[in-house]
Amino acid sequence: MPPGALVYVGDKKEDRVKIQVIDYTKQEVVESEVHDIRDCSAFIEKNSVTWFNITGIHDTELVAEIGSQFGLHALTLEDIVNSHQRPKIEEFGNYLFIVLKMLYTRESDQAIVHEPVSLIVAPSYVISFQPSADDVFTSVRNRIRQGRPRILNKSSDYLAYALIDTIVDNYFTVLEVLGDKIELLDNEVISHPHTGMLHDIQHLKRDVLYLRKSIWPLREIIHALIKDESQIFHEDIHAYIKDVYDHAVQALETIETYRDMLSAILDIYLSSLNNRMNEVMKVLTVMASIFIPLTFIAGIYGMNFKWMPELDWHWSYPVLLLVMAVIFIGLLVWFRRKKWIGK
Repeated sequence: MPPGALVYVGDKKEDRVKIQVIDYTKQEVVESEVHDIRDCSAFIEKNSVTWFNITGIHDTELVAEIGSQFGLHALTLEDIVNSHQRPKIEEFGNYLFIVLKMLYTRESDQAIVHEPVSLIVAPSYVISFQPSADDVFTSVRNRIRQGRPRILNKSSDYLAYALIDTIVDNYFTVLEVLGDKIELLDNEVISHPHTGMLHDIQHLKRDVLYLRKSIWPLREIIHALIKDESQIFHEDIHAYIKDVYDHAVQALETIETYRDMLSAILDIYLSSLNNRMNEVMKVLTVMASIFIPLTFIAGIYGMNFKWMPELDWHWSYPVLLLVMAVIFIGLLVWFRRKKWIGK
């Protein structure tokens, strides 16, 4: 299809698209839900900061209508409906387009959920696009509702920073859950290794790899925000952006640590399997070594020769059993002295 064609890529997570609006100034905060996209123009013309939070991006026709209302580029809309778009930042004259990966843990099974978040940052408003209503922006909404002066006294660039900072800070919550899983797996591998652990190790390695792919481009995004030539992000916000950069670097360092830990756990797991196999082979070898001479003796007297004088001896059978017992005990004592078997 031609560039700019809108094709939704991903799972449908909402029945309908919802447009939630938070419009605020230093004096008041107004929340509402818009059902007609044309009503958004009234907020754009006001002397205030407006946050349009759009959940459900599967309706490409409505996304196109939103793009037409706000003057968004066709390539921007194409990236918005692509849930597999990598994190990036692009400048389109009168707005900045930012794509991030929002990560959080599902309460039911502590599984890591990955969702894309697209931000349109303009001088007087911010638009956020996300596939579902589940997000990590509750703290930002509460700060606005409570009338916190720091966010109400700033323009849209601070609102965009707050959303980005919340996404990045939530990475640490995900990393903490992931770290607990790795620690438990590490202890289990050392104490009770089993075959099902290989699946757990590979699953955690995939999560760590996806986290790295989500966080690594943040450095490029943050550098672009600091050097923003469109002046949407003012200079007084740069200190906050640098703080986000520090958090991103710290998250990346934690991810690299987890990668090393998982590699070490995999090595320990394979070594444990090899050790268990060696123990089994040692036991089998000891048993075979003990029964080889006994089988040899039994084989000799099992031959059908006519002239075998020992067969006519009265005590030949108990003597032969005694010889076998002596060989058996002697080999056990010898193996124990060689420390091939435990005490």
